[in-house]
Amino acid sequence: MVSMMLYKFIRTMRKMAKLSQLELSKRCNIANSTLSGYETGYREPNFEMLNKIANECGFEITFVNKENEMLS
Repeated sequence: MVSMMLYKFIRTMRKMAKLSQLELSKRCNIANSTLSGYETGYREPNFEMLNKIANECGFEITFVNKENEMLS
Protein backbone atom coordinates (compact mmCIF):
# COMPACT_ATOMS: atom_id res chain seq x y z
CA MET A 1 0.00 0.00 0.00
CA VAL A 2 1.18 3.51 -0.84
CA SER A 3 2.15 5.91 1.91
CA MET A 4 -0.83 7.84 3.23
CA MET A 5 0.87 11.09 2.48
CA LEU A 6 1.26 10.42 -1.25
CA TYR A 7 -2.30 9.41 -1.99
CA LYS A 8 -3.69 12.29 0.06
CA PHE A 9 -1.33 14.61 -1.80
CA ILE A 10 -2.64 13.45 -5.19
CA ARG A 11 -6.25 13.88 -4.10
CA THR A 12 -5.54 17.32 -2.60
CA MET A 13 -3.83 18.55 -5.78
CA ARG A 14 -6.82 17.44 -7.88
CA LYS A 15 -9.31 19.09 -5.57
CA MET A 16 -7.30 22.32 -5.44
CA ALA A 17 -7.33 22.35 -9.25
CA LYS A 18 -11.12 21.87 -9.10
CA LEU A 19 -10.95 18.82 -11.35
CA SER A 20 -13.04 15.68 -11.11
CA GLN A 21 -11.33 12.31 -11.20
CA LEU A 22 -12.74 11.80 -14.69
CA GLU A 23 -11.40 15.14 -15.96
CA LEU A 24 -7.93 14.56 -14.55
CA SER A 25 -7.74 10.97 -15.73
CA LYS A 26 -8.60 12.10 -19.27
CA ARG A 27 -5.94 14.83 -19.15
CA CYS A 28 -3.37 12.27 -17.98
CA ASN A 29 -4.50 9.64 -20.50
CA ILE A 30 -5.15 7.02 -17.83
CA ALA A 31 -8.25 5.10 -16.78
CA ASN A 32 -10.44 6.71 -14.15
CA SER A 33 -10.03 3.54 -12.07
CA THR A 34 -6.24 4.00 -12.16
CA LEU A 35 -6.49 7.53 -10.78
CA SER A 36 -8.96 6.31 -8.19
CA GLY A 37 -6.41 3.67 -7.16
CA TYR A 38 -3.75 6.36 -6.77
CA GLU A 39 -6.07 8.43 -4.58
CA THR A 40 -7.05 5.53 -2.34
CA GLY A 41 -3.55 4.10 -1.97
CA TYR A 42 -4.20 0.83 -3.82
CA ARG A 43 -1.89 1.82 -6.67
CA GLU A 44 1.28 3.86 -6.80
CA PRO A 45 2.15 6.13 -9.72
CA ASN A 46 5.69 6.15 -11.04
CA PHE A 47 7.61 9.43 -10.95
CA GLU A 48 6.65 10.37 -14.51
CA MET A 49 2.94 9.86 -13.85
CA LEU A 50 3.08 11.70 -10.53
CA ASN A 51 4.77 14.60 -12.30
CA LYS A 52 2.12 14.56 -15.07
CA ILE A 53 -0.71 14.58 -12.51
CA ALA A 54 0.91 17.50 -10.70
CA ASN A 55 1.42 19.44 -13.93
CA GLU A 56 -2.18 18.89 -15.03
CA CYS A 57 -3.27 20.24 -11.64
CA GLY A 58 -1.02 23.28 -12.02
CA PHE A 59 1.73 22.18 -9.65
CA GLU A 60 5.41 21.40 -10.08
CA ILE A 61 7.06 18.63 -8.12
CA THR A 62 10.73 18.78 -7.21
CA PHE A 63 12.50 15.94 -5.46
CA VAL A 64 15.96 15.77 -3.96
CA ASN A 65 17.75 12.46 -4.48
CA LYS A 66 20.25 10.94 -2.06
CA GLU A 67 23.10 12.86 -3.70
CA ASN A 68 21.21 16.11 -2.98
CA GLU A 69 20.56 16.73 -6.66
CA MET A 70 17.23 18.34 -7.49
CA LEU A 71 14.97 16.39 -9.81
CA SER A 72 11.85 17.75 -11.45
